[in-house]
Amino acid sequence: MSSPSELSTVRHATGGATDALRRNNLATVLGLVHREGALSRSDLTRLTGLNRSTVGDLVGELAALGLVVVDESPASVAEPGVRAARGRPSPLVRVSDQVAAVAVNPEVDAVIIGLVGLGGRVLKRIRVETASARSVGETVGLASAGIAGMLAGETGIRVAGIGVAVPGQVRLSDGMVREATHFGWVDEPLAAMLGESTGLRVWAANAAVLGLRAESAFGAGRGIDDLVYMIGGASGIGGGGISGGRLLTGASGYAGEFGHTFVRSDGRACPCGARGCLEAEVTQAELLAAVGLDSAQAAELADRLIATDDPVARAVVERQYESLRIATRSAVNVFNPSVVVLGGFLAALYRGAQAHGAPDVLGDVIHSSRDGVAVTEALLGTDQMLIGAAELVFAELIADPARALAA
Repeated sequence: MSSPSELSTVRHATGGATDALRRNNLATVLGLVHREGALSRSDLTRLTGLNRSTVGDLVGELAALGLVVVDESPASVAEPGVRAARGRPSPLVRVSDQVAAVAVNPEVDAVIIGLVGLGGRVLKRIRVETASARSVGETVGLASAGIAGMLAGETGIRVAGIGVAVPGQVRLSDGMVREATHFGWVDEPLAAMLGESTGLRVWAANAAVLGLRAESAFGAGRGIDDLVYMIGGASGIGGGGISGGRLLTGASGYAGEFGHTFVRSDGRACPCGARGCLEAEVTQAELLAAVGLDSAQAAELADRLIATDDPVARAVVERQYESLRIATRSAVNVFNPSVVVLGGFLAALYRGAQAHGAPDVLGDVIHSSRDGVAVTEALLGTDQMLIGAAELVFAELIADPARALAA
């Protein structure tokens, strides 16, 4: 016969296992509604493999936490993407509008701040123009003021935390910026400083990797298991990869620095200290200047590059595009993706070059690796960094909703 202490241990272990299973199931259901959009309860039953009563309990708990809303009306099943079931309509489950994350993306010419709801919806977006050189402290001050102003008129929304998309190398464990060469930052505790300033929990990661996360969850990379992503912005070029459905982060989170791919032996000096890096040879500023635009008009770049007949501008496009081809060739040869996604000004460069008869960006890739690879543009546009930064916050929320909200 078991002793009282042994029985207590067994019960504790069983309760712990049950609680862990419940948390896992809550995370599964919330994650599905977050990524897939509104789903009927019958669809959730099918997708999770759980029984109907368990799914009903889980949905009820998430609704009680204010994370989802259940629509019992029969009309709900007629929504796009929601399967209609025979007989009594299944209630529709969608994410709540009352939970959001703040997203911050410091660039060399601005601090961009957004309020992002569950489901990857950018609810608000502001851009604070700045001088090109500023300290971490100045950036934190600008971001904190912008966040306070953005949230001042919001009522009823619970902010689950702040995600920061940093154009540099960030240690994932604590949000320490190890190096952001365009800002001159080295070993700066950005996440800790912003948390102290705002009183909110803060996560930070490399901006390009977060853009990849956003496109993988909601954009051009959705459902793709092997992907290379490259993006260019005012602060340079970055990217990331997915292999076998897993994000490639590297040992400390620094993987995906495609901007520092070597592309030119007699190339320009790069802020990293090397010469001939992709982001030294291919810049948004030079492309904008070539067609008479400033940084605030970057959204017009693709159309201007397509339309230009200026030989000087065309020469800039041709030279930069050739460097992009070299970097893309290396990435595809090394990672063997099925899709290459280009974002930011790299998408504009690609579109402009193709419009003027440039060679295939994958033309020099090893034949076997090139076969079947698609090249596409990012779908989320200027929102991808904000959505990706918010995913840092939502990942914690989805993993354990009750504990994250309590924190």
